[in-house]
Amino acid sequence: MRYWLMKSEPSEVSFDDLLTLPNQEVAWFGVRNYQARNFMVRDMAVGDGVLFYHSNCAAPGIAGLARVSRQAEPDASQFDPLSPYFDPRATPEHPRWHCVHVQAVKKTRLLTLAELRRSPELHTLRVLTKGNRLSITPVTPQEWETLQNLLL
Repeated sequence: MRYWLMKSEPSEVSFDDLLTLPNQEVAWFGVRNYQARNFMVRDMAVGDGVLFYHSNCAAPGIAGLARVSRQAEPDASQFDPLSPYFDPRATPEHPRWHCVHVQAVKKTRLLTLAELRRSPELHTLRVLTKGNRLSITPVTPQEWETLQNLLL
């Protein structure tokens, strides 16, 4: 089992939004970074733990726990010309972008970015690395355990 931090803008999909969806599950659509896409395609497996992180908002931070509920599949938004994630070079026969599905496990208190930075045990957490803008990053088992304790 692996662990991941996955960023979502609450204006796009918040953890509360996730809780209202059928089966409390959402396709992690719109990822347009090859490294993040490759994490989904090559490394993520059903059952992996997910820290659902709110980004690009007034109070960024971890808003809930989730799990990968479906393996990577082509991201349908790449084929929709009305979508902001449309990719004219993608075809159903040769998709360029993929997404996993994520299912809610538990809403948590908001663990803010400032709190994350204050924890010495999390100095290696990639979301805290200067210049890191990836929407999906791996989390070590030690970081996951520290975060579980902080989220209590």
